[in-house]
Amino acid sequence: MPATFINVALILLGSLLGLLFRGRIPPRFSSGLTFALGLCVLGIGISNMIATADTLCVIICMVVGTLLGEAINIEKRMEGAGELLRRRLIRGEGNSRFVEGFVNATVLFCVGAMAINGAMAAGMQGDYSILISKSVIDGVTAVTFAAAMGVGVAFSALPILVYEGGMTLIFGAVGQGIDPAIVTEMCAVGGTIIVGIGLNMLGLPREKLRVGNMLPAIFLPLAYVPLSGWLSGLTG
Repeated sequence: MPATFINVALILLGSLLGLLFRGRIPPRFSSGLTFALGLCVLGIGISNMIATADTLCVIICMVVGTLLGEAINIEKRMEGAGELLRRRLIRGEGNSRFVEGFVNATVLFCVGAMAINGAMAAGMQGDYSILISKSVIDGVTAVTFAAAMGVGVAFSALPILVYEGGMTLIFGAVGQGIDPAIVTEMCAVGGTIIVGIGLNMLGLPREKLRVGNMLPAIFLPLAYVPLSGWLSGLTG
């Protein structure tokens, strides 16, 4: 939970700064910060990815998980849910800037692979680095959003507290009964997905990576590690 509180605090701080400096933030500052944070996210993803004890596990889980995610088209469904929320709330409130800021910021901060990966690492391993990095990114984004859309952006901190904090508590409770080897591989797969987020932030892929469709891969070590151990026992 400490990382979630930091996330909430930085969103509030970013929103306050955005309101104070409304109309006075050059675009090049936002662009430069995005690239700098993208490099940091890339580094975090790599450090988690190389912590694996079974590279084959990461490869198989990423391949199978991505195929499952593409078949379900998770990213498109997540985007569709966000658009539905925007249309209903903004239309229902007469297109007020408050609601627009609240909805857009909530969707952006809540819907994403980093929130899930970060909550998992925090809950299962007590590793707050992913969520703290996400917090900094959200805080910087909140500055630009609040400067454009107003105080509604600050109120997106409440859904973040419930959503991100709730996931952290759930992963913390569930993770206590999971084999540490499985947790290690889940975090390694999650780190691989975070590398994709970093690449997107840097604008390196010609076509943006659909990291949302890779999310099922995170949970596949729950099946892979026991199955691998059982097969090794048979052949050993």
